[in-house]
Amino acid sequence: MTHIITSLCLRDRGCIEVCPVECIVPGEPVEKYPWMYIDPDTCIDCGACIPECPFAAIFPEDEVPVAYTAKGGEFISKTGLAGHFEGTNHHGTHVVLDTVKQLNAGEVVNLREDIQPNYDFFKSGPGYGAKDQDNGM
Repeated sequence: MTHIITSLCLRDRGCIEVCPVECIVPGEPVEKYPWMYIDPDTCIDCGACIPECPFAAIFPEDEVPVAYTAKGGEFISKTGLAGHFEGTNHHGTHVVLDTVKQLNAGEVVNLREDIQPNYDFFKSGPGYGAKDQDNGM
């Protein structure tokens, strides 16, 4: 079993530092891969990343919600969205995303759609090669 980082991810990066097998990679280029991604073949299912995520974006794969109900104010980040987010990550680095949507209270989102992109990032996307392009955001 692996863990999945969902579109609730706003690139905090705290999860990268606590992963004991270094299987979490920041998506690059950000416009195409706006989250952090977990290599499903390397993840040991320890769960250390879950409490480090201030956006509650990480779930065991079999617990990713099909009907996530927003509390209000959360953002989702996906290619094709055109909203704007600015914040700072775990290290105080400025994060700017232009692929977001802010969710309203009670809005329901299927986060299970975010499972396959985690696999695709490593199978047909940049995978660990994205580390070479990493700018710290």
